[in-house]
Amino acid sequence: MNYYVDMDVVVIGAGQAGLSAAYHLRRAGLEPDRDFVVLDHAPRPGGAWQFRWPSLTYGKVHGMHALPGMELTGADEGRPSSEVIGGYFARYEEAFDLRVHRPVDVTAVRDGSGGRLLVETSEGTYATRALINATGTWDRPFWPRYPGQETFRGRQLHTAGYPGPQEFAGQRVIVVGGGASGTQHLMEIAEVAAETTWVTRREPVWREGPFGEAEGRAAVALVEERVRRGLPPQSVVSVTGLPLTDAVERARERGILDRLPMFDRITPTGVAWDRFPGRDGEPERGRTVDADVIVWATGFRAAIDHLAPLRLREPGGGIRVEGTRAVRDERVHLVGYGPSASTIGANRAGRAAVRDIRRLLDRDGDRRDRAPAAA
Repeated sequence: MNYYVDMDVVVIGAGQAGLSAAYHLRRAGLEPDRDFVVLDHAPRPGGAWQFRWPSLTYGKVHGMHALPGMELTGADEGRPSSEVIGGYFARYEEAFDLRVHRPVDVTAVRDGSGGRLLVETSEGTYATRALINATGTWDRPFWPRYPGQETFRGRQLHTAGYPGPQEFAGQRVIVVGGGASGTQHLMEIAEVAAETTWVTRREPVWREGPFGEAEGRAAVALVEERVRRGLPPQSVVSVTGLPLTDAVERARERGILDRLPMFDRITPTGVAWDRFPGRDGEPERGRTVDADVIVWATGFRAAIDHLAPLRLREPGGGIRVEGTRAVRDERVHLVGYGPSASTIGANRAGRAAVRDIRRLLDRDGDRRDRAPAAA
């Protein structure tokens, strides 16, 4: 006989979205470790922020929105964001007594008996009436595959393992990726490297002028439409363009942000284009660039493999979501997914998920007996 710990709600993940959801569960009258539990696989508070590279100081963070109920004030903009935000999350968990369980790995979520979901974890199995999945993307870095990749004799690393610029001193570095991380890495590395090359699949889109509430809503709507159609979500940043800051302007003037199209293959000593556009009407030709390091700033995918037993994915590859609720299973809510992947979006999604879950719990009757359930 298998014994499960019975809960009303299980929250997976204690980043911005998970803590927001836990706060609103508290506000709704549910008690941690009695009515709900928050599970986090990270070793300490801070969500994905705790893994950010040291040179990403708090002053370089764009649009960090405070968690509900407690502002982040007086932060030193020169300190690493991992320290500032990690400390803030730790204080938040303590202030609202959220009792996050860590480190706990969630291996699978399955359909159970009596309308319950079974959440299988490294500390046992929970039987829950509802699930808030707030696992983000950091654990699923996306590595594109190109011919010859395994032959490269230099070093390859992803943003998820980026150590800061100093390790690239005196080296020839190729940065792949046209997002915010790619440009940040490139501008840092260019200060110490012997040579840098920037490669992107598409021409970067630079955003000039203010980015107001109307522009933000329009960008979120584009991401939301993909999720509603069951397609894998794109980041909000991917549809907003890159902000044209003073630092970016200086880098462009120095030629650091002169972008090359995506290469065709990787060689033992670098990368190669089979046909590279000529200048001023010259014919296409082959081209190579030698490198010691390739940095893949190619983004992340949603970390939702543990939900696979529930068969929530649509033919398009994503999970179709209305608000935060998975269309294929009303017990499952995804926060920090797709349009709610921004820090302010995660806050709102946590509140919305709890509101829907309260309706689900009320509809299904009084709260269940707290004793562990046997299956």
